Order: sequence, then structure tokens, then C-alpha cells
Amino acid sequence: MTTTTPSRRRRRAPTRIERVAGKAAALQKPRVILAGLLLLALTSVMLLDGYLRAEVGGDQRVRTGAASGKVPDKVLDGGPILTFRGGQATTVSVPDKTIALTFDDGPNPTWTPQVLAILKKYDIPATFFVVGSMVSRYPSIVADMVDAGNEVGIHTFTHVDLSYQSDARVNREMQQTQLALAGAAGITTTLFRAPYSSETDAIDNYSWPVYKKLGEDGYTSVFVDTDSDDWKRPGVSKIVKWATPDDGEGASVLFHDAGGERSQTIKALPKYIEKMRAKGYTFTTISGAVQKQEAADGGQAGGQAQGGPNGQPGGAGAAAGTSNLQAAHRTATGATLYEGKALIGAVAVAEWTVPVLSVGLLVVGVAVMGRFGLMLLLARRHYRQRNRRRFSWGPPVRQPVSVIVPAYNEKECIANTLKSLAQSTHPIEIIVVDDGSTDGTSEIARAAARELGMTNVRVIRQENAGKPAALNNGVRSAGHDIVVMMDGDTVFEPDTVRQLVQPFADPGVGAVAGNAKVGNRNTVIGAWQHIEYVMGFNLDRRMYDLLRCMPTIPGAIGAFRREAVLEVGGMSEDTLAEDTDITIAMHRAGWRVVYQEHARAWTEAPGSLKQLWSQRYRWSYGTMQALWKHRRSLTDKGPSGRFGRVGMPLVVIFQIVTPVFAPLIDVFTVYSMIFVDFRAALLAWLAVLAVQLLCAAYAFRLDREKYRYLLMMPLQQLAYRQMMYLVLIHSCITAMTGGRLRWQKLKRTGEVGTPAGAGR
Repeated sequence: MTTTTPSRRRRRAPTRIERVAGKAAALQKPRVILAGLLLLALTSVMLLDGYLRAEVGGDQRVRTGAASGKVPDKVLDGGPILTFRGGQATTVSVPDKTIALTFDDGPNPTWTPQVLAILKKYDIPATFFVVGSMVSRYPSIVADMVDAGNEVGIHTFTHVDLSYQSDARVNREMQQTQLALAGAAGITTTLFRAPYSSETDAIDNYSWPVYKKLGEDGYTSVFVDTDSDDWKRPGVSKIVKWATPDDGEGASVLFHDAGGERSQTIKALPKYIEKMRAKGYTFTTISGAVQKQEAADGGQAGGQAQGGPNGQPGGAGAAAGTSNLQAAHRTATGATLYEGKALIGAVAVAEWTVPVLSVGLLVVGVAVMGRFGLMLLLARRHYRQRNRRRFSWGPPVRQPVSVIVPAYNEKECIANTLKSLAQSTHPIEIIVVDDGSTDGTSEIARAAARELGMTNVRVIRQENAGKPAALNNGVRSAGHDIVVMMDGDTVFEPDTVRQLVQPFADPGVGAVAGNAKVGNRNTVIGAWQHIEYVMGFNLDRRMYDLLRCMPTIPGAIGAFRREAVLEVGGMSEDTLAEDTDITIAMHRAGWRVVYQEHARAWTEAPGSLKQLWSQRYRWSYGTMQALWKHRRSLTDKGPSGRFGRVGMPLVVIFQIVTPVFAPLIDVFTVYSMIFVDFRAALLAWLAVLAVQLLCAAYAFRLDREKYRYLLMMPLQQLAYRQMMYLVLIHSCITAMTGGRLRWQKLKRTGEVGTPAGAGR
């Protein structure tokens, strides 16, 4: 009959470890927030990088052939420089024998420095209409450009046709480029050239409102009246010819220092400068051309509007009143300067982070796919090896074993657990260790034993001390050389214990992992965990078994030689994963740890996301603790060092490092679907899903499971997997910041009953 060991009901003072545990528990919510913020920060970096490359928010539309009935004739027939002084549209032409040399689409790290070197050699200035996103990426080039006496203007931030954009988008394109200039060179500018613009006679009814608005904001819009068409790469001679004005006329001449391969431009530029100087031309900036023309007309210099607060463009009608060739520049101060520096800093982080992450994720992707291939190969080999007729562990193991059931508030499940053990085909003694339960677990266990007529059950009560202490108490009280450990919410099939202990026929085997299965799989969360369990036990554990580096004996079903458990000091309280801890200790002590797939246990998986998070957090964090505790296994020698040489790297890479980076793969995938190439990204995601489905299907086949649950796998990849990643990130942050939790009790329903044979 049932025997009991009484325990005192006196409440004891919390230990130091328990006090630390309480503090750690209080820190969990901030750590979850920190994990979310980390992922958000990385996502923001990726979006910023995509925005700089016009992948996020890019618009490649270009308007052509639009009507121009609303545009004043004096603008259409006027010069290439358009201002709105006094609210009136005014055009300015470049004086005769004068070249306002302009460059679009830069800066570019290859071509712009070469252009600057040529300008320096011939001691002439130019005006560069820069793209804000490029300025953000290459700020030092813009700083050199300005320091050399050149002038800069805005060519928008992402090189979009502004006639298609809203007023808010137009303002954003201009303001962001101003911030980029402030951060790069400490200036803002009043010059603007629209992407895809040409001569003033091309202004239409759609673009005219944009120029009017920008003019009212103090900007001078600059067009061209001589285009080198160097972007067509027609050859050096044609570039020089097309850039030459007719009959000594002055001109705003367009070249490009970016936007494509510009070697012809670099070769043509010196020839062009020499040719124009031989014709008596001088070179100046746009501001210089305005000042020169107004001086020739007898007017007051000041084609550029005066800067507004903090270096931003001011209102219309304010004269610059300066002969400086950089009259369009304003010194950036205050918030504009600091925001610009912040933008440049953020872009620098993105420019460094995204390529590194891309390479890292490529490595992770290759490693994951390689692991899938290795698992399939080794799982098949393991299955064929263990199921061939000649395979045997040795003489059948028939001696009785002790089954230890640690229980803490298991009133819903303990009766079903004992009922399943009562049907065991192998002789056993059952030791239920009640770890200070407050729900009558021990009384229910004794009542169930009496009802079932079980005389091989002992119920031991102890003050609440945690699962490791309960297991150690059971090991000390065990009357047999082999001990089987199971959870209080788990049920065994009649043949489970017999199958589980057969590997002990090999005297080198110190521990055996069984095959845990999800009993409550008829819910979405349960089905997701069912897929995970089947893949884990039929692929991962088979692989680890063949490699002789099994990392974990599951708490739901595991068997040990009692002498081996005592040799390594019993179940340790040092970590939250006492099962992983003792498994690694077994390896290091020279014992072999194997997997017995035919020994099945049915366990109740968490039924809510909150409970699931709590369980997986404990597992993940506990695994990290166990790996850190046994980090010296990396230098262990001989057969006992196999786990350190093989198992430790595999677990660290595929259970910690790879999953930590996995959310970024998903973020990259979503990012690519939305902003880059939806079809290619979708096909890549479906290809990975197909590989995972293949692996899962093979795992289900090995375990003779029904394939219908695999219909939940796509949804599992979209929702469940993301949660597991966040749990792991949470665990990593906890590990880095310190902290410890006690054995956590999950809410149970007792719905997992005694299985009918090997039914599914």
C-alpha cells in the first residue's frame, strides 16, 4: 500500500537564491520590452537603409508630354534660372561667354571625387545638384565639395518626380536633403533642380505648382539650356560637342557625376574645359551667373532669397546682397545642424549594420539549410539502424525499475499519471515526491493508488524546494538501480517503461531519452507544439544520438542509472534546465546518452500563449545556463569530451545563435516583399517553407503520425515561430543582464488521459 513521509508545515524564510529569483522575476517585463525595442531598432535601420536606396517610398514615375497652358510665357521663353522675388516669377539667363557648369545625381564615391579633382586642376567652380540620400551616405564628399569652393543645390532626397507627389512629400524631400547637407557640410542651400527636368519650356501644368510653391519658400529653381547628354554615353567627342553653346552664348550646362557609369564624362570634362577657355569662356556657379547678369543689367545683386531661421530658406523677396560665389549657401545652426548630424550618424549605422546583417543572415541561412540536410540524412540512418532485425542493445532488461514522479500542485493530472503506470508491462516501483503542494496532490495520489489496487506506490512529502530537490529525494529513496523520471502531468503507454530501459543492456549507457508527445494537440497552439515535438524528437534527437552528443534528457520521459546520477552529484539547482544540466554532466563523466524512440510519453502542452511563453522562456534560459556552466567541456579530452567538441557547438549555433538572428530573416523577407521584389521574396519564403514541410513530413512518417497536422505548419511559421524567437531573445537579454527564476508551475487541465495502446 501507499506509505508517506510526513513533512513539517512551517514556513521557512526565503533563501538568497529565492530572493534573487524574485528580483529577476520583477525584471522580466522590462526585458521583454528591451527585446522588442532591439528588434524594432534593427527593423528601423533596415527601413532607413532601404529609404536611402529609394526602395522604401521610391517612385519611378516620370511625367512627359503634359500641357503647359497655365505656365506664363515669360517663364517658358526665359532663362534657365527661375526665382520668385516679390512673389513674381522671374527668369535669369547666364551672361554671354559664361558657363555655369552643373552636375546632377551625386555624390558618387567613384566619379564625384574625380570630377572634383579635375575642377581643382583647372581652378574652376561648379554647382552640384545633390540627391539627399546620397549625401547622407557619402557626407565627406559633400564636405570636400563645399570646402573646394563649389556650390550645392537640392536634387530631392530620393530622386522622385515631384509633380506626382503631395505637398507633404515635396516638403519632406526638401527638408530631409537640407538636413543631410547640414550634417555633411554644415550648410543649407536655396538652389533646387527637379529630377528629370530640362529647359524651362518643358515646365507643364503639373510641375508648375511645385516650382511656385518652392519659389514662395525661397528656393531658386535651376534648369539647363545646354545638355551634354553624357548619361547616354555617346562618346567623348559628342559629349563635348553637345555641351558647347552656340555663338558665344552663355549657358547652364548639364553633366552628371553619378547615376551610372561616368568614365566618358571624366574623359570629356578636361577637353571641354580647355575648349571653352580657348573660346574665351569663363566658368562660374549658378549664384555667380545670377550676380554677373544682374550687375550687367545694372540691377542689385541678390538673385537668391535670404535664408530663414537656422539656415533654412527664407521668404521671397529678400536679397542676398553678396558677391560670394557660394551665395546660395546658408550656415546651418541650432536644431537644423544637430538634426543633420543625427541623420548622418543614423545613416552611418545603417550603412554598416545592414551589409553585416546581410552577410550574417546569408551564413545563417546556409547553416540552417545544411542542418536540415544533415538531420534528414542522419535521421534516416538512425531509423534504419535501430529498426533492422539484427539490432539489439544486449540481453533484455527485465529487472524492476523505480519511476520517480515529482509533483507540485498536480491535482488535475496525478491520477491519470498513476493510472497509466498501473498498466505498465515492466515491473516498477512508483515514488511520488510531493514538493509542498497546496492542492491535495499527495492525498489524490494515495486515493488513486488505493482505487487502482497499486501496492507499489510511495508518496513522499517534502517542503517546497523545487523540482531538482524533489527528483534527488526520489533518487535517494529509489530501491532499484535504474530510475525513470517523468513529470506529474505525463502519462505512459503500457510498454513505455520496458522500451525505455532496454538500452541499459549496454553497460556504457548512463541515460536514455524517451519520445515525448503532445497529448492535447486538437487546438491551434497544441497542433503547433505537436509539429515541433515530432520534428524535435524524430530529427534532432536522432541526429544527436548518432553523433553521441545528446544535449537533453526530457523531463517528461527519461531513464538513468542511479549510480550515474549520484556520481555526477544528482540533479543540480544551478540552472533552470536541470534535465540539460545532468545530461551534459553525464557526457562529461564518460557515460553514453541515447534516444529510444519507441518509448513514448504523452504530456500536456501549455494551452495558452502566456503559459507557453513562460515554459519556453524557462527552457531557453535554463539551456543557456547549463551551457555556460559546462563551458569547460570545450576543452575536455578523450571520449568524455565528445559533447564539448560536437554537441556544445551544435547547440550554441542552432539553438541560440541561429534563432536569435532568425527574426531578422523574417523582417528582411517582409521588407523585400513590400519594397523590393514581392514575387522573388515570396518564392524564397515558399522554398524555405517547402524544405521545412519536407523535413516535418519525414519526421511524421518516422513516428507514424497523421499528416493532417502539417496543414497548420504555414501558420506556425507566421505566428508561433516568431513568438519562439522573441522568447529566445528575451532569454538572451536575461542571460546578459543576470537573474534567475524558480521552477515555474504551469496551469494544467488533466485532459491528457491514458493512451489507448499506441493510438495517435
